[in-house]
Amino acid sequence: MRDSRRPAYKRPAQDEHRPSLPEVYASVRVPVGAGWLRRFLAFAGPGYMISVGYMDPGNWATDIAGGSRFGYSLLAVILLSNLMAILLQALAVRLGVATGRDLAQACRDHYSKPVNIALWLACETAIIACDLAEVIGTAIALQLLFGIPMIAGALITALDAFLLLLLVNKGFRFLEAFVIALLIVIATCFALQIAAAAPPIANVLRGFVPSPRIAADREMLYVAIGILGATVMPHNLYLHSSVVQTRAYGQSTEARRDAIRWATIDSTLALTLALFVNAAILIVAAAVFHASGHDDVAEIGDAFRLLSPLLGLGIASTLFAVALLASGLNSTVTATLAGQIVMEGFLRLRLPNWARRLVTRGIAVVPVVAVAAVYGEKGTAQLLVLSQVILSMQLPFAVVPLVRFVSDRRKMGVFAIGRWLAVLAWFVAGAIVVLNVKLLADTLLP
Repeated sequence: MRDSRRPAYKRPAQDEHRPSLPEVYASVRVPVGAGWLRRFLAFAGPGYMISVGYMDPGNWATDIAGGSRFGYSLLAVILLSNLMAILLQALAVRLGVATGRDLAQACRDHYSKPVNIALWLACETAIIACDLAEVIGTAIALQLLFGIPMIAGALITALDAFLLLLLVNKGFRFLEAFVIALLIVIATCFALQIAAAAPPIANVLRGFVPSPRIAADREMLYVAIGILGATVMPHNLYLHSSVVQTRAYGQSTEARRDAIRWATIDSTLALTLALFVNAAILIVAAAVFHASGHDDVAEIGDAFRLLSPLLGLGIASTLFAVALLASGLNSTVTATLAGQIVMEGFLRLRLPNWARRLVTRGIAVVPVVAVAAVYGEKGTAQLLVLSQVILSMQLPFAVVPLVRFVSDRRKMGVFAIGRWLAVLAWFVAGAIVVLNVKLLADTLLP
Protein backbone atom coordinates (compact mmCIF):
# COMPACT_ATOMS: atom_id res chain seq x y z
CA MET A 1 0.00 0.00 0.00
CA ARG A 2 1.34 3.42 -0.94
CA ASP A 3 1.23 6.61 1.12
CA SER A 4 -1.81 8.55 -0.11
CA ARG A 5 0.18 11.76 0.10
CA ARG A 6 2.55 10.51 -2.58
CA PRO A 7 0.92 9.58 -5.92
CA ALA A 8 1.79 6.26 -7.50
CA TYR A 9 4.71 6.57 -9.88
CA LYS A 10 3.77 6.36 -13.54
CA ARG A 11 6.57 6.09 -16.05
CA PRO A 12 5.91 7.73 -19.43
CA ALA A 13 7.87 6.31 -22.33
CA GLN A 14 10.23 9.28 -22.48
CA ASP A 15 10.10 10.47 -18.89
CA GLU A 16 13.20 12.54 -18.22
CA HIS A 17 12.82 12.17 -14.48
CA ARG A 18 12.14 8.49 -14.04
CA PRO A 19 13.99 6.92 -11.10
CA SER A 20 16.85 4.52 -11.75
CA LEU A 21 14.99 1.75 -9.88
CA PRO A 22 11.42 2.33 -11.14
CA GLU A 23 10.26 -1.17 -10.17
CA VAL A 24 10.77 -0.42 -6.45
CA TYR A 25 10.29 3.35 -6.37
CA ALA A 26 8.06 4.37 -3.41
CA SER A 27 7.19 0.70 -2.92
CA VAL A 28 7.68 0.58 0.87
CA ARG A 29 4.81 2.15 2.78
CA VAL A 30 5.61 4.72 5.48
CA PRO A 31 2.83 4.83 8.13
CA VAL A 32 1.31 8.29 8.57
CA GLY A 33 0.90 9.56 12.13
CA ALA A 34 2.47 6.42 13.61
CA GLY A 35 4.79 6.29 16.62
CA TRP A 36 8.54 6.64 16.37
CA LEU A 37 9.18 2.88 16.44
CA ARG A 38 6.99 2.14 13.43
CA ARG A 39 8.50 5.02 11.48
CA PHE A 40 12.01 3.90 12.43
CA LEU A 41 11.24 0.37 11.21
CA ALA A 42 9.70 1.71 8.00
CA PHE A 43 12.94 3.48 7.12
CA ALA A 44 15.26 0.70 8.39
CA GLY A 45 16.90 -1.21 5.57
CA PRO A 46 18.66 0.99 2.98
CA GLY A 47 21.38 1.91 5.47
CA TYR A 48 22.19 -1.76 6.06
CA MET A 49 22.35 -2.38 2.32
CA ILE A 50 24.86 0.47 2.11
CA SER A 51 26.85 -0.83 5.09
CA VAL A 52 27.51 -4.07 3.18
CA GLY A 53 29.98 -2.23 0.99
CA TYR A 54 31.85 -1.04 4.07
CA MET A 55 32.63 -4.57 5.26
CA ASP A 56 33.14 -6.43 1.98
CA PRO A 57 36.13 -8.78 1.32
CA GLY A 58 38.26 -5.80 0.29
CA ASN A 59 38.10 -4.53 3.85
CA TRP A 60 39.31 -7.89 5.09
CA ALA A 61 42.51 -7.71 3.04
CA THR A 62 43.44 -4.20 4.15
CA ASP A 63 42.40 -4.74 7.79
CA ILE A 64 44.30 -8.03 8.10
CA ALA A 65 47.41 -6.49 6.48
CA GLY A 66 47.17 -3.42 8.72
CA GLY A 67 46.58 -5.36 11.94
CA SER A 68 49.24 -8.02 11.44
CA ARG A 69 51.93 -5.55 10.32
CA PHE A 70 51.25 -2.47 12.42
CA GLY A 71 49.25 -3.76 15.37
CA TYR A 72 46.43 -1.52 16.53
CA SER A 73 47.84 1.70 15.01
CA LEU A 74 45.48 1.84 12.02
CA LEU A 75 42.31 1.64 14.12
CA ALA A 76 42.37 5.44 13.98
CA VAL A 77 42.14 5.26 10.19
CA ILE A 78 39.15 2.91 10.40
CA LEU A 79 37.41 5.26 12.84
CA LEU A 80 38.09 8.39 10.79
CA SER A 81 37.08 6.63 7.57
CA ASN A 82 33.83 5.51 9.17
CA LEU A 83 33.04 9.03 10.40
CA MET A 84 33.66 10.28 6.85
CA ALA A 85 31.34 7.57 5.55
CA ILE A 86 28.56 8.53 8.00
CA LEU A 87 28.76 12.16 6.86
CA LEU A 88 28.90 11.40 3.14
CA GLN A 89 26.07 8.85 3.24
CA ALA A 90 23.91 11.36 5.14
CA LEU A 91 24.55 13.85 2.33
CA ALA A 92 23.61 11.21 -0.27
CA VAL A 93 20.33 10.62 1.60
CA ARG A 94 19.63 14.36 1.63
CA LEU A 95 20.24 14.68 -2.11
CA GLY A 96 17.98 11.75 -2.99
CA VAL A 97 15.06 12.76 -0.76
CA ALA A 98 15.20 16.52 -1.40
CA THR A 99 15.53 16.41 -5.18
CA GLY A 100 14.07 13.03 -6.14
CA ARG A 101 17.25 12.49 -8.14
CA ASP A 102 20.10 10.12 -7.36
CA LEU A 103 23.70 11.31 -7.62
CA ALA A 104 24.20 9.95 -11.15
CA GLN A 105 21.08 11.72 -12.42
CA ALA A 106 22.10 14.93 -10.65
CA CYS A 107 25.49 14.77 -12.38
CA ARG A 108 23.81 14.19 -15.76
CA ASP A 109 21.60 17.24 -15.20
CA HIS A 110 24.46 19.51 -14.15
CA TYR A 111 27.58 18.61 -16.13
CA SER A 112 28.40 18.50 -19.83
CA LYS A 113 28.36 15.23 -21.74
CA PRO A 114 32.19 14.77 -21.75
CA VAL A 115 32.35 15.35 -18.00
CA ASN A 116 29.50 12.91 -17.41
CA ILE A 117 31.22 10.25 -19.48
CA ALA A 118 34.41 10.76 -17.46
CA LEU A 119 32.48 10.51 -14.17
CA TRP A 120 30.66 7.41 -15.40
CA LEU A 121 33.93 5.72 -16.37
CA ALA A 122 35.43 6.57 -12.96
CA CYS A 123 32.42 5.07 -11.19
CA GLU A 124 32.41 1.96 -13.37
CA THR A 125 36.11 1.53 -12.54
CA ALA A 126 35.22 1.67 -8.85
CA ILE A 127 32.45 -0.91 -9.28
CA ILE A 128 34.79 -3.25 -11.16
CA ALA A 129 37.44 -2.81 -8.44
CA CYS A 130 34.79 -3.65 -5.83
CA ASP A 131 33.77 -6.67 -7.90
CA LEU A 132 37.39 -7.83 -7.94
CA ALA A 133 37.33 -7.87 -4.14
CA GLU A 134 34.03 -9.76 -4.09
CA VAL A 135 35.21 -12.38 -6.60
CA ILE A 136 38.49 -12.97 -4.77
CA GLY A 137 36.89 -13.02 -1.32
CA THR A 138 34.06 -15.37 -2.28
CA ALA A 139 36.43 -17.66 -4.20
CA ILE A 140 38.79 -17.83 -1.21
CA ALA A 141 35.87 -18.60 1.13
CA LEU A 142 34.67 -21.42 -1.15
CA GLN A 143 38.21 -22.80 -1.25
CA LEU A 144 38.66 -22.64 2.52
CA LEU A 145 35.27 -24.14 3.38
CA PHE A 146 34.77 -26.67 0.59
CA GLY A 147 38.17 -27.14 -1.04
CA ILE A 148 37.01 -25.67 -4.38
CA PRO A 149 40.01 -24.53 -6.45
CA MET A 150 40.50 -20.77 -6.70
CA ILE A 151 39.86 -20.56 -10.43
CA ALA A 152 36.68 -22.66 -10.22
CA GLY A 153 35.48 -20.58 -7.27
CA ALA A 154 35.99 -17.37 -9.25
CA LEU A 155 33.95 -18.77 -12.12
CA ILE A 156 31.16 -19.88 -9.76
CA THR A 157 30.78 -16.31 -8.50
CA ALA A 158 29.49 -15.30 -11.95
CA LEU A 159 26.27 -17.15 -11.13
CA ASP A 160 25.33 -14.78 -8.32
CA ALA A 161 23.30 -12.73 -10.84
CA PHE A 162 20.56 -15.32 -10.51
CA LEU A 163 20.61 -15.06 -6.70
CA LEU A 164 19.99 -11.33 -6.96
CA LEU A 165 17.20 -11.83 -9.48
CA LEU A 166 15.45 -14.23 -7.10
CA LEU A 167 15.72 -11.78 -4.20
CA VAL A 168 14.56 -8.73 -6.18
CA ASN A 169 11.56 -10.60 -7.54
CA LYS A 170 10.39 -11.30 -3.99
CA GLY A 171 10.32 -7.58 -3.17
CA PHE A 172 12.72 -4.95 -1.87
CA ARG A 173 11.89 -5.63 1.77
CA PHE A 174 12.82 -9.30 1.29
CA LEU A 175 16.11 -8.21 -0.24
CA GLU A 176 16.81 -5.98 2.77
CA ALA A 177 15.95 -8.81 5.19
CA PHE A 178 18.38 -11.14 3.40
CA VAL A 179 21.15 -8.54 3.66
CA ILE A 180 20.52 -7.89 7.36
CA ALA A 181 20.49 -11.64 8.13
CA LEU A 182 23.94 -12.07 6.56
CA LEU A 183 25.20 -8.99 8.42
CA ILE A 184 24.12 -10.60 11.70
CA VAL A 185 26.09 -13.73 10.73
CA ILE A 186 29.22 -11.65 10.05
CA ALA A 187 28.95 -9.63 13.27
CA THR A 188 28.33 -12.75 15.38
CA CYS A 189 31.34 -14.55 13.94
CA PHE A 190 33.66 -11.67 14.77
CA ALA A 191 32.15 -11.06 18.19
CA LEU A 192 33.05 -14.65 19.08
CA GLN A 193 36.59 -14.22 17.72
CA ILE A 194 37.10 -10.97 19.63
CA ALA A 195 36.00 -12.70 22.82
CA ALA A 196 38.45 -15.55 22.20
CA ALA A 197 41.35 -13.23 21.27
CA ALA A 198 40.83 -11.11 24.43
CA PRO A 199 42.89 -8.13 23.13
CA PRO A 200 44.36 -5.71 25.72
CA ILE A 201 41.78 -2.93 26.03
CA ALA A 202 44.40 -0.20 26.66
CA ASN A 203 46.21 -1.01 23.40
CA VAL A 204 42.95 -1.07 21.47
CA LEU A 205 41.91 2.34 22.82
CA ARG A 206 45.33 3.83 22.00
CA GLY A 207 44.94 2.54 18.46
CA PHE A 208 41.94 4.82 17.94
CA VAL A 209 44.16 7.90 18.53
CA PRO A 210 45.70 9.17 15.23
CA SER A 211 49.50 9.01 14.97
CA PRO A 212 51.78 11.15 12.72
CA ARG A 213 53.58 7.93 11.80
CA ILE A 214 50.68 6.95 9.56
CA ALA A 215 51.43 9.80 7.13
CA ALA A 216 55.21 9.52 7.47
CA ASP A 217 55.57 5.77 6.84
CA ARG A 218 55.07 4.96 3.14
CA GLU A 219 54.03 1.34 3.73
CA MET A 220 51.64 2.31 6.50
CA LEU A 221 50.16 5.07 4.35
CA TYR A 222 49.60 2.64 1.49
CA VAL A 223 47.62 0.31 3.74
CA ALA A 224 45.84 3.29 5.34
CA ILE A 225 44.69 4.58 1.94
CA GLY A 226 43.58 1.04 1.12
CA ILE A 227 41.49 1.06 4.31
CA LEU A 228 40.03 4.43 3.30
CA GLY A 229 39.18 3.09 -0.15
CA ALA A 230 37.68 -0.06 1.34
CA THR A 231 35.64 1.89 3.88
CA VAL A 232 34.29 4.92 1.99
CA MET A 233 32.87 3.30 -1.15
CA PRO A 234 32.30 5.76 -4.03
CA HIS A 235 29.50 3.81 -5.69
CA ASN A 236 27.64 3.60 -2.37
CA LEU A 237 26.99 7.34 -2.63
CA TYR A 238 25.17 6.77 -5.92
CA LEU A 239 23.36 3.74 -4.51
CA HIS A 240 22.15 5.36 -1.30
CA SER A 241 20.77 8.44 -3.03
CA SER A 242 18.58 6.08 -5.08
CA VAL A 243 17.47 3.30 -2.70
CA VAL A 244 16.30 5.82 -0.10
CA GLN A 245 13.58 6.66 -2.62
CA THR A 246 12.06 3.19 -2.17
CA ARG A 247 10.16 4.69 0.78
CA ALA A 248 6.78 6.32 0.09
CA TYR A 249 7.46 9.26 2.40
CA GLY A 250 5.38 11.96 0.64
CA GLN A 251 6.39 15.11 -1.23
CA SER A 252 5.62 17.87 1.27
CA THR A 253 8.54 19.75 2.82
CA GLU A 254 7.77 18.36 6.27
CA ALA A 255 7.45 14.79 4.95
CA ARG A 256 10.79 14.99 3.18
CA ARG A 257 12.44 16.56 6.22
CA ASP A 258 11.14 13.69 8.35
CA ALA A 259 12.36 11.15 5.76
CA ILE A 260 15.86 12.67 5.78
CA ARG A 261 15.99 12.43 9.57
CA TRP A 262 14.91 8.78 9.79
CA ALA A 263 16.98 7.64 6.80
CA THR A 264 20.07 9.32 8.32
CA ILE A 265 19.47 7.54 11.62
CA ASP A 266 19.17 4.26 9.71
CA SER A 267 22.46 4.73 7.84
CA THR A 268 24.32 5.95 10.96
CA LEU A 269 23.32 2.88 12.97
CA ALA A 270 24.18 0.57 10.07
CA LEU A 271 27.59 2.16 9.57
CA THR A 272 28.27 1.84 13.29
CA LEU A 273 27.85 -1.91 12.80
CA ALA A 274 30.31 -1.67 9.88
CA LEU A 275 32.77 0.13 12.18
CA PHE A 276 32.53 -2.74 14.67
CA VAL A 277 33.17 -5.37 11.98
CA ASN A 278 36.11 -3.53 10.39
CA ALA A 279 37.67 -2.78 13.75
CA ALA A 280 37.12 -6.38 14.84
CA ILE A 281 38.97 -7.74 11.80
CA LEU A 282 41.97 -5.51 12.49
CA ILE A 283 41.89 -6.16 16.25
CA VAL A 284 41.82 -9.93 15.73
CA ALA A 285 44.75 -9.65 13.28
CA ALA A 286 46.70 -7.49 15.73
CA ALA A 287 45.93 -9.62 18.80
CA VAL A 288 46.57 -12.97 17.12
CA PHE A 289 49.17 -12.35 14.39
CA HIS A 290 51.10 -9.18 15.31
CA ALA A 291 51.31 -10.11 18.97
CA SER A 292 52.77 -13.54 18.11
CA GLY A 293 55.38 -12.17 15.70
CA HIS A 294 53.47 -13.03 12.49
CA ASP A 295 53.60 -9.48 11.14
CA ASP A 296 53.67 -10.52 7.48
CA VAL A 297 50.16 -12.02 7.32
CA ALA A 298 48.45 -10.15 4.48
CA GLU A 299 46.61 -12.99 2.76
CA ILE A 300 43.19 -14.21 3.82
CA GLY A 301 44.24 -17.84 3.28
CA ASP A 302 47.19 -17.47 5.66
CA ALA A 303 44.94 -15.82 8.24
CA PHE A 304 42.51 -18.75 7.99
CA ARG A 305 45.26 -21.34 8.48
CA LEU A 306 46.93 -19.55 11.41
CA LEU A 307 43.87 -18.32 13.28
CA SER A 308 42.78 -21.53 15.04
CA PRO A 309 46.29 -22.72 16.07
CA LEU A 310 47.35 -19.30 17.38
CA LEU A 311 44.03 -18.53 19.04
CA GLY A 312 43.61 -22.01 20.48
CA LEU A 313 40.01 -22.20 19.30
CA GLY A 314 39.28 -24.94 16.78
CA ILE A 315 36.21 -23.29 15.31
CA ALA A 316 37.86 -19.87 14.87
CA SER A 317 39.03 -20.49 11.30
CA THR A 318 35.63 -21.86 10.28
CA LEU A 319 33.87 -18.80 11.72
CA PHE A 320 36.32 -16.62 9.81
CA ALA A 321 35.55 -18.38 6.49
CA VAL A 322 31.78 -18.39 7.07
CA ALA A 323 31.84 -14.64 7.72
CA LEU A 324 33.94 -14.14 4.58
CA LEU A 325 31.45 -16.08 2.45
CA ALA A 326 28.53 -14.11 3.91
CA SER A 327 30.42 -10.89 3.20
CA GLY A 328 31.06 -11.87 -0.42
CA LEU A 329 27.45 -12.89 -1.05
CA ASN A 330 26.12 -9.72 0.54
CA SER A 331 28.38 -7.45 -1.47
CA THR A 332 26.97 -8.75 -4.75
CA VAL A 333 23.65 -7.04 -4.01
CA THR A 334 25.02 -3.52 -3.59
CA ALA A 335 27.41 -3.73 -6.54
CA THR A 336 24.62 -4.91 -8.85
CA LEU A 337 22.16 -2.23 -7.83
CA ALA A 338 24.85 0.46 -7.94
CA GLY A 339 25.79 -0.65 -11.45
CA GLN A 340 22.21 -0.35 -12.63
CA ILE A 341 21.80 3.09 -11.04
CA VAL A 342 25.05 4.42 -12.50
CA MET A 343 24.37 3.13 -16.00
CA GLU A 344 20.77 4.36 -16.01
CA GLY A 345 21.63 7.68 -14.34
CA PHE A 346 24.57 8.71 -16.51
CA LEU A 347 23.69 7.08 -19.84
CA ARG A 348 19.91 6.45 -19.62
CA LEU A 349 20.89 2.94 -20.67
CA ARG A 350 18.94 0.20 -18.92
CA LEU A 351 19.92 -3.46 -19.07
CA PRO A 352 18.24 -6.41 -17.36
CA ASN A 353 19.70 -7.07 -13.91
CA TRP A 354 21.11 -10.45 -14.95
CA ALA A 355 22.81 -8.99 -18.05
CA ARG A 356 24.28 -6.04 -16.12
CA ARG A 357 25.56 -8.33 -13.40
CA LEU A 358 27.11 -10.85 -15.76
CA VAL A 359 28.88 -8.10 -17.72
CA THR A 360 30.35 -6.47 -14.61
CA ARG A 361 31.19 -9.75 -12.93
CA GLY A 362 32.71 -11.11 -16.14
CA ILE A 363 35.06 -8.12 -16.32
CA ALA A 364 36.13 -8.82 -12.73
CA VAL A 365 36.44 -12.60 -13.11
CA VAL A 366 38.90 -12.48 -16.02
CA PRO A 367 41.81 -10.76 -14.18
CA VAL A 368 41.20 -12.87 -11.05
CA VAL A 369 41.37 -16.12 -13.03
CA ALA A 370 44.46 -14.90 -14.92
CA VAL A 371 46.32 -13.79 -11.79
CA ALA A 372 45.34 -16.96 -9.89
CA ALA A 373 46.58 -19.14 -12.76
CA VAL A 374 49.92 -17.33 -13.10
CA TYR A 375 50.77 -16.15 -9.59
CA GLY A 376 48.56 -18.24 -7.30
CA GLU A 377 47.19 -17.11 -3.94
CA LYS A 378 49.87 -14.50 -3.30
CA GLY A 379 49.04 -12.70 -6.53
CA THR A 380 45.32 -12.60 -5.78
CA ALA A 381 46.04 -11.23 -2.28
CA GLN A 382 48.07 -8.36 -3.75
CA LEU A 383 45.34 -7.76 -6.34
CA LEU A 384 42.78 -7.58 -3.53
CA VAL A 385 44.68 -4.80 -1.70
CA LEU A 386 45.35 -2.99 -4.99
CA SER A 387 41.61 -3.02 -5.80
CA GLN A 388 40.94 -1.08 -2.60
CA VAL A 389 43.56 1.54 -3.44
CA ILE A 390 41.89 1.92 -6.87
CA LEU A 391 38.58 2.44 -5.09
CA SER A 392 40.11 5.20 -3.02
CA MET A 393 41.43 6.87 -6.18
CA GLN A 394 37.85 7.12 -7.50
CA LEU A 395 36.45 8.72 -4.36
CA PRO A 396 36.98 12.39 -5.33
CA PHE A 397 34.95 11.88 -8.53
CA ALA A 398 31.89 11.00 -6.41
CA VAL A 399 32.51 13.08 -3.29
CA VAL A 400 33.16 16.45 -4.95
CA PRO A 401 29.92 16.49 -7.04
CA LEU A 402 27.91 15.29 -4.03
CA VAL A 403 29.17 18.04 -1.72
CA ARG A 404 28.72 20.64 -4.46
CA PHE A 405 25.10 19.66 -5.09
CA VAL A 406 23.94 19.49 -1.45
CA SER A 407 25.54 22.91 -0.81
CA ASP A 408 23.65 24.52 -3.72
CA ARG A 409 20.40 26.21 -2.64
CA ARG A 410 19.25 26.43 -6.26
CA LYS A 411 19.13 22.64 -6.38
CA MET A 412 18.27 21.81 -2.78
CA GLY A 413 16.11 24.76 -1.70
CA VAL A 414 15.43 24.63 2.04
CA PHE A 415 17.27 21.28 2.26
CA ALA A 416 20.68 22.73 1.36
CA ILE A 417 23.23 22.03 4.10
CA GLY A 418 24.31 24.83 6.43
CA ARG A 419 27.62 26.66 6.20
CA TRP A 420 29.38 24.76 8.99
CA LEU A 421 28.36 21.38 7.55
CA ALA A 422 29.44 22.50 4.07
CA VAL A 423 32.86 23.49 5.44
CA LEU A 424 33.21 20.10 7.13
CA ALA A 425 32.11 18.28 3.97
CA TRP A 426 34.57 20.21 1.79
CA PHE A 427 37.30 19.50 4.35
CA VAL A 428 36.58 15.76 4.07
CA ALA A 429 36.62 15.99 0.27
CA GLY A 430 39.91 17.92 0.38
CA ALA A 431 41.49 15.43 2.79
CA ILE A 432 40.57 12.56 0.48
CA VAL A 433 42.15 14.32 -2.52
CA VAL A 434 45.33 15.23 -0.60
CA LEU A 435 45.79 11.69 0.73
CA ASN A 436 45.37 10.24 -2.73
CA VAL A 437 47.87 12.67 -4.27
CA LYS A 438 50.40 11.77 -1.56
CA LEU A 439 49.85 8.07 -2.17
CA LEU A 440 50.38 8.51 -5.91
CA ALA A 441 53.54 10.50 -5.31
CA ASP A 442 54.93 7.93 -2.87
CA THR A 443 54.02 5.08 -5.22
CA LEU A 444 55.31 6.53 -8.49
CA LEU A 445 58.32 8.54 -7.33
CA PRO A 446 61.51 6.69 -6.29
